[in-house]
Amino acid sequence: MGIIKNWENLNKTPQRKVCLDLIESALSSIQPQNIVQKNFSLTNNILTIKDKTIDLSRFQRIFLLGFGKGSAGLSKYIENILGNLLTEGCVIDLVPEQFSRIQFTMGTHPLPSENNLSFTKKSIERLGNLTEKDLVIVVIAGGGSALFESPYGIDLEKLIEVNKSLLLSGATITEMNIVRKHLSMVKGGGLIKPLYPAVIVSVIASDVPGNELSAIASGPTVKDETTKEDAIYVLRKFNLFDELKLSEDDFLETPKEDRYFENASNILLVSNQTALLAMRQKAKELAISAEIFSDKFQSDAKTAGRQLIDKTLSGILLAGGETTVKILNKGGKGGRNQELVLAALPYINSNITIASFDSDGWDNSPFSGAIADVKTLENAKNLGLDPNQYLAEDDSFSFFEKVGDGIDTGRLPSNVSDLMIVIRK
Repeated sequence: MGIIKNWENLNKTPQRKVCLDLIESALSSIQPQNIVQKNFSLTNNILTIKDKTIDLSRFQRIFLLGFGKGSAGLSKYIENILGNLLTEGCVIDLVPEQFSRIQFTMGTHPLPSENNLSFTKKSIERLGNLTEKDLVIVVIAGGGSALFESPYGIDLEKLIEVNKSLLLSGATITEMNIVRKHLSMVKGGGLIKPLYPAVIVSVIASDVPGNELSAIASGPTVKDETTKEDAIYVLRKFNLFDELKLSEDDFLETPKEDRYFENASNILLVSNQTALLAMRQKAKELAISAEIFSDKFQSDAKTAGRQLIDKTLSGILLAGGETTVKILNKGGKGGRNQELVLAALPYINSNITIASFDSDGWDNSPFSGAIADVKTLENAKNLGLDPNQYLAEDDSFSFFEKVGDGIDTGRLPSNVSDLMIVIRK
């Protein structure tokens, strides 16, 4: 059985079958077991991660710290490789895994919680008093901004208020992370200080368009080039600084001293490029022309579908990235992928099939995304559904639940942002 649970219900046309085949290939390529098998090996105490080799005999202790959506899955298979060489570890995620030497904590996302803050505090305390003879493998995945958090000058309630306001403001993920970095003691390279002087190797699963390492989970082990002033500027840009009653004293400067970063390496393990290449290869096997339009596509969800359809001259267009949604109706349900497809319906004809889906299986609702073509339009008409009304109410989930075109994968132990497919026959 594949990853898509409702495959048979969605497989109504040859184009849909191609689309579903591509989605399966994309999701399979980014599952933790496949990623670790492809990028990790251990022979005679030499650990190889991609093109980096580490002599584990140099170290007295080896620790693992993981956070973010998909970090538990990656950590599980890294633990399997290290075996008894791993001293201990701790991981926080939304999808639990069974470990032998790693302690797992269930966290919350997209907003932080006391559970997340407690995990962060306890894990840093457990990793105290490190030396140059210690190795810390940090497994970082998207969503780490909320899951791994230690606020500096504000309490949790205010931090949640700031995050909620940013999520609803239309700010890009990069802008959100600039603010998050300077409100936190562990973001923007802040995690480096309590781990110093240990050797730190961070393995990263990117959910950020363009794979800017300092933006993924707000770059906890990456030297930050932004300043407190940049964070305050973002909040003022969206009229949030005064509205949230923040002061300049609530922000801190991220570590800028080079010495903290000399023994730290950051390795990009997987990104939406991994999934895009897998889809292109699958299309090639099906003898269909496929073009990767962008791996860092960013746009408003309400206009993104039309843009992608307009760019598709023939064959298959593939894109990865993250659209933005400005929520006007807080009573609606559904995420940016379903909204993208819903908003694209007026531009669909008998030649077009479109799909957009979140790689972690959760598009702010039990669907990971949606697929649509003229059958979607026909079904909506037969059911008396007005797509524009659902769009206006930010209720894309209810629409696709009723027409039967939501993509159901369940939550997945992976996260490389969103993926989009347009097929023009």
